[in-house]
Amino acid sequence: MIPAASSFAQEAPAPSQTNQQDAIGVAPPAGYTTLFNGRDLTGWRGRPHLDPRTEAGWDEATRQTQQAAWDAQVAEHWSVDNGEIVNDGQGAYLTTLEEFEDFELLLEYKTVAKADSGIYLRNNPQVQIWDTTEAGGKWNIGADKGSGGLFNNQKHAKDPLVLADKPFGEWNQLRILMVGARVSVWLNDKQTVDWTPMENYFDRSAPMFRSGPIQLQTHGGEIRFRNLFVRRVTADEANWLLSSQDAEGFQPVFNGLDFSGWAGPTDNYVVEAGTIRCKAGAGGTIYTEAEYGDFDLRFEFRLPPGGNNGLAIRYPGSGDAAYGAMCELQVLDNTHPKYANLKDWQFHGSVYGQKAAHRGFLRPVGAWNFQHVRVQGSRITVELNGTVILDQDLAEIESPPSGREHPGRTRTRGHFGFAGHNDPVAFKEIHMRELPSAR
Repeated sequence: MIPAASSFAQEAPAPSQTNQQDAIGVAPPAGYTTLFNGRDLTGWRGRPHLDPRTEAGWDEATRQTQQAAWDAQVAEHWSVDNGEIVNDGQGAYLTTLEEFEDFELLLEYKTVAKADSGIYLRNNPQVQIWDTTEAGGKWNIGADKGSGGLFNNQKHAKDPLVLADKPFGEWNQLRILMVGARVSVWLNDKQTVDWTPMENYFDRSAPMFRSGPIQLQTHGGEIRFRNLFVRRVTADEANWLLSSQDAEGFQPVFNGLDFSGWAGPTDNYVVEAGTIRCKAGAGGTIYTEAEYGDFDLRFEFRLPPGGNNGLAIRYPGSGDAAYGAMCELQVLDNTHPKYANLKDWQFHGSVYGQKAAHRGFLRPVGAWNFQHVRVQGSRITVELNGTVILDQDLAEIESPPSGREHPGRTRTRGHFGFAGHNDPVAFKEIHMRELPSAR
């Protein structure tokens, strides 16, 4: 469970403690910036419920025409009253001009009977806001469960953990934390969502969008917002949050000091400052002396420009991991120009030669990334920086797209290792947790 306040955020009075007479021009808590200046809608635009890929495909003339129409709806249906954003229940949604990747959002809202609203995260619906009373007429679709849930989820939890809404006429406080696709929500200091993946409403086969604006949804009744503050979550904080969840049972497989417990061409790697790093111009597969069947793996890695390495999964101790092991999972700076002509199954996180991973979720070159790999039976799941980029049962692949045989993919046990390819890719905080066999 995410703590009530991240240790990376500075202590500050909650915005809900601000006196009403001070509502206009409220200073944000330490570490946050304001999304609303209390006087006008500077920094916001109109935008409806719309797949962002559709908008991204428009030419500039279409975009300008559509935006003018949306902004006209904002002018008609949105206003500012005594430091509060007010919507009459109609019109395009109020949307930040800024886009966000990992972030923490604080806001307060007050709504009326029959209203139905929500907060879109990176253009995606939504953290739900309800009229939770029976008279509101929506108990049949979950309003009785309360606000603060991920209403549009299908695979993962959609309902809030508790009913935390205040009565009409009172201000509700929302805190939303988002890292990758994972979301935690607190409504009136009660946690309603606990580190749950938010699903891509517009394409269930694709991951959640990496970045996008925050939208205030309007639907069916007046709603007021105030004290909207945001802070961007750094890569270091995101990695800490990702590593601290569901951490029970993980054990280090690298002591940070030397190659104790490792075998293979360790002379081609170096240990320094708690990291394992492949030497430039060297490579080969180093691997744990221990063997593993089903397991969870967590680690951080840092890519140099054009860096190339791989994860040897259930490795036999010799040979090419891409073929002799269950698989090699790509670790690659696929943004580098020298990789302009990669096959889709060569991008980062892919099962080399067998299954392509979703792209676009690596941090900039030189930053530390966090990755979680689960190997259970013949299924492999890869979560990069909080977003699942691959989930594949290798037994279901009838014909590998590489056009080659991968005889090791039926292996049920083996070593874990790093398959270096001449680049100084670095790894740290390498932890594993053995799982009960799926067979």
